[in-house]
Amino acid sequence: MATTFDTAPGPVTHNERLVITASSLGTVFEWYDFYLYGLLTTIIAAQFLTGLNPTTAYIMALLVFAAGFIVRPFGALVFGRIGDMVGRRYTFIITLAVMGVSTFLVGCLPTYKTAGVLAPTLLVVLRMVQGLALGGEYGGAASYVAEHAPANKRGLYTSWIQITATAGLAMALLIVITVRSPLTGVGEDAFKAWGWRIPYLLSGLFLVVGLWLRLKLHESPVFQKMKAEGTGSKAPLTEAFGQWVNLRFVIIAFFGAIAGQAVIFYCCQLYVMTFLEKMLKLEGLTANMLLAAALVLASPFYLVFGALSDRVGRKPVILAGCALASLTLFPAFEYLTVAANPALAHAQATAPVTVTADPDECHSQFDPVGGKTYDTTSCDIIKAILAKSGINYRNVAAPAGTIASITIGQSHFVAPDPAKVKGDAKKAAIAAFTTSVVGKAATPAKPAEAGKPATEAKPAVAGALAAVGYPAKADPAQINVPLVIAILFYLVLLVTMVYGPIAALLVELFPSRIRYSAMSLPYHIGNGWLGGLLPAISFAMVAANGNIFYGLWYPVVVAAGTLVIGVIFLPETSRRAIDG
Repeated sequence: MATTFDTAPGPVTHNERLVITASSLGTVFEWYDFYLYGLLTTIIAAQFLTGLNPTTAYIMALLVFAAGFIVRPFGALVFGRIGDMVGRRYTFIITLAVMGVSTFLVGCLPTYKTAGVLAPTLLVVLRMVQGLALGGEYGGAASYVAEHAPANKRGLYTSWIQITATAGLAMALLIVITVRSPLTGVGEDAFKAWGWRIPYLLSGLFLVVGLWLRLKLHESPVFQKMKAEGTGSKAPLTEAFGQWVNLRFVIIAFFGAIAGQAVIFYCCQLYVMTFLEKMLKLEGLTANMLLAAALVLASPFYLVFGALSDRVGRKPVILAGCALASLTLFPAFEYLTVAANPALAHAQATAPVTVTADPDECHSQFDPVGGKTYDTTSCDIIKAILAKSGINYRNVAAPAGTIASITIGQSHFVAPDPAKVKGDAKKAAIAAFTTSVVGKAATPAKPAEAGKPATEAKPAVAGALAAVGYPAKADPAQINVPLVIAILFYLVLLVTMVYGPIAALLVELFPSRIRYSAMSLPYHIGNGWLGGLLPAISFAMVAANGNIFYGLWYPVVVAAGTLVIGVIFLPETSRRAIDG
């Protein structure tokens, strides 16, 4: 473990700057390829998972997205070993080629309509191949740039690698916006039908450009020195994870920095897109444009916080971001609701929705095999309607045997009892409950028939929601665009705080002989599993609980835990030598 202080070498040469720029640009293309799926999750669900109910289809689409993240640690092990033994440059070329080809093939896949279950199966396979490639990319890129950088500017130089993730996301956003815009002649309907393939097919062009750039790279001077001196590791995985002196720092890096960084990154840049579209009901193109504006405005702060970490240290900057996220994610998303869909926020405040039911009759709305219809209990009938509509509601426990009911403002409706209605009668009862219902009138609308109480037609769940102001979609004219962009800017700013300095921190924690392997595995477990699964887990939490903000507990708790562990155990690394 290197613990001595560097003496700052002279600035990098013009040629080295070009090499670092080429390395970063190639990484942008890889992130572009990987994040396209995240931006098109709703469309992917419609094209590849049409055999499932809508709520399950969306969660499954998020899990397919997460499949690429789940295999990232395995890519880190495979390519990390190659990078430590053979070299950073060689690994760069392989990972870019694998990513580019697999992304291009996604654009060529048949849909569920034409190929059945084969379509989502192939999609999952290609997502996993993408994950393997990305798992081998990050450690090499961060090591490569850091090993070229002046010692007193490692935070700044490696922040260029950090900015590539957001740059790739912004690039994907801009291309998606351009393609789906009516100005291109494609438009929203055509984009959902076939235009979504265009951004994937463009990755073929980016693959050619990226490979051309990567082939111009030279091996890093630190790796060349290590090979010349014969100090390289013959078993980097064993040395990194089988020796406590190194494994200890792997564990500290994971719990004291990476975990919080991962959940903040994916909450504030990807889950927020799910939140805008599914919970706040913004059109996909509108949500894309708002987030793209925030990304463009906030991206320079990767460099700001990277440079700041060269002055004050990596630890204070990263943990300050975790602290802010823990304290402000809930209010930020609440303000975002008011700014993006004021009608929805007003309806939630003035006419809250409450579901009263026996908790034992309420089941998760997640059905991965598509066999459930959510009509076997009265609670499931209500929650299936609300989950599909993305309506915020509160749960109230009722005694066993109680038929579930829903309160919308001042209106109260009792769900059909599946024990009393079967078959077609049950379907008709659920349809009537959803769209129209007859109940006792407060004031008779017409004379009562002999032997029957006076009744009047009352709106059912859908009508009652509309009557008290719950909008089917966000009204573009009511969106406070400057405020929405400002809130999204703040969320991305949190990402830049925790992500900007972390590459330098990880490079400095481990010796050069095992650096690629040792930093890659914890990084990709954190970002692949904790972060990559966040959109699916948070959305599933919302679907199960009913509160549209409930999914935020996941990133808040993890970020708070990282803050505590980091303060106690994470060392400061900004003055360490990295050539040992």
